[in-house]
Amino acid sequence: MNRNFPELHALISWADDSSLRILMAACVAVLLALLVHRVSSTVVLRLTRSMPVAYRTVQHCQTPALLLLPLIALQAVWQIAPNTFPLIGGVRHANVLLLLTGLTWLGLRAARGVAQGVISLYPVDVEDNLNARRIHTQTRMLSRTAMFVILLAGLSLMLMTFPGARQIGASLLASAGVVGLVAGIAARPIFSNLIAGLQIALAQPFRIDDVLIIQGEWGRVEEITGTYVVLKIWDERRMVIPLQWFIENPFQNWTRKSAQIIGTVFIWVDYRMPLAPLREAAQRACALAPEWDKRLCLLQVVEAGERSMQLRVLVTSSNSSLNWDLRCKVREALVDVMQREYPQHLPLMRAELAGPGPADSMAHAEP
Repeated sequence: MNRNFPELHALISWADDSSLRILMAACVAVLLALLVHRVSSTVVLRLTRSMPVAYRTVQHCQTPALLLLPLIALQAVWQIAPNTFPLIGGVRHANVLLLLTGLTWLGLRAARGVAQGVISLYPVDVEDNLNARRIHTQTRMLSRTAMFVILLAGLSLMLMTFPGARQIGASLLASAGVVGLVAGIAARPIFSNLIAGLQIALAQPFRIDDVLIIQGEWGRVEEITGTYVVLKIWDERRMVIPLQWFIENPFQNWTRKSAQIIGTVFIWVDYRMPLAPLREAAQRACALAPEWDKRLCLLQVVEAGERSMQLRVLVTSSNSSLNWDLRCKVREALVDVMQREYPQHLPLMRAELAGPGPADSMAHAEP
């Protein structure tokens, strides 16, 4: 056969040699890409060591780049490979899909790295962390939105590499009105939460670690995701609220501008109770309490009922948690003073007992 078809034998030999050269070129390209990744990552990490945002970003992008650089090198090899290379069409398509996957992964990791780098510049474990909490909330919300857009774009580009998907898209374009309406209704919760997340990130109605009152529950914002907010209740419970709820419903934010707060202590006493000793007791309790920020400690009569009068003590603290403890201490001090020194002036129930009338006296008189 070799004697009869020398041209065919030469063609097969050339094809074998060509395939072997392509495979060797692919191996060399992968090795060079790994070497470039090793050297470049070391150099870039040293250059960005003094830049927290860039350093965190490079750290997060190391692993995706380890996949992406060899794929780029292989893509260059497959593009120059002849069309006679076995399964070259499928190999090119698979490499493109992996390349798009790597690019999407790189974008997601880069967005997360930038967010963590920015967050590291503003620690929240300081006395005045209002600006830090604002930065944390904005950064997390915007990074999650960017990650969602990157993921959506990556999936769209991967689908566009399939001819069948493009044909389906062209056929659906004719009925775009109906499809758009159905898709809009089906995806309404997703997009409403996405838009609500952008509004919260930009308008800042609340931030991480803010104290909120929602439906009578007191708690701190523990986590803000792309779809919901986790509120840590004071008794260790967690309340999960959709982002859209905050756009449509009112809520209380006790730390919107400042964490400082005025607390109240109410107590009922008899009208004969002198107020000066109670004022002194309230001032003494505040002075001894480390929770008091020395702004206000005031006792007032706020209500005069038919049987007793109500006293109110206003006390201030740097945050609501400290103010709760301070109010308890002041209340205990006032009750203790009244129990020890003025027990007769606690609220009393008065009643007037009428004596026997003239008729009753004659009826009970002895004969």
